[in-house]
Amino acid sequence: MITYCIIDDEPIAHRIIEGYCKELLHLQKIGNAYNPIEASVIVTRQKVDLIFLDLNMPKMTGFEWLKTLPKPPQIIVTTAHKEYALEGYELDVLDYLLKPFSFPRFLKAVNKVNASEQVSPAKSPGNPNLENGRFFLKGDKKYHQIHTDDILFIEAYGNYTKVFLTEEMIVSHEKISTLENLLPKESFLRIHKSFVVATDKIKRIQGNLIYLQDYKIPIGQTYKSKIHHLLGGK
Repeated sequence: MITYCIIDDEPIAHRIIEGYCKELLHLQKIGNAYNPIEASVIVTRQKVDLIFLDLNMPKMTGFEWLKTLPKPPQIIVTTAHKEYALEGYELDVLDYLLKPFSFPRFLKAVNKVNASEQVSPAKSPGNPNLENGRFFLKGDKKYHQIHTDDILFIEAYGNYTKVFLTEEMIVSHEKISTLENLLPKESFLRIHKSFVVATDKIKRIQGNLIYLQDYKIPIGQTYKSKIHHLLGGK
């Protein structure tokens, strides 16, 4: 479940966004704010995964308020002003919706919300599937049961990851760091900011490359010490 709040000084904007959100069962509203002061109360008292943020509001703009947060949630901007789009992306917002926006455009923005913020099998502590060497991974609008023995390597892919298995490849919303923390450390190794490999699937290491089946995976400069350790310090 993704918790969200709406920050906008126009009541009609709240009604439109709430109406769209009611169509998406994985979204749960925890508050409405009509100015930055009310917004600050919500985000300091409750866990918020996603904020729908207007820009022109009393006291300060949406971006000015956003800059006051030490660890801001994921942000989707909802505004009638396109001239602030560049600043929005510099602040790492997920998407920039220009009012009035349609439900398909809204859905496209919400689909960018990182699934690791949801309660998912990959983040559930004590999940029995993990203890048995398997877990469920969401991809292609369905859940795939993954056996860790079948994983060759994982590749970061923008806001997604590609999980390469012995027989197939699955694109998932999970962060590569989430999957890295999930997998057993003795069997998987981060060798690049974009790659985690199964150590028992390595065919050979040559120069700055690791070979797995027909794949060649680069070794990142800052990860070479891990490879040195893998080789027994030789």
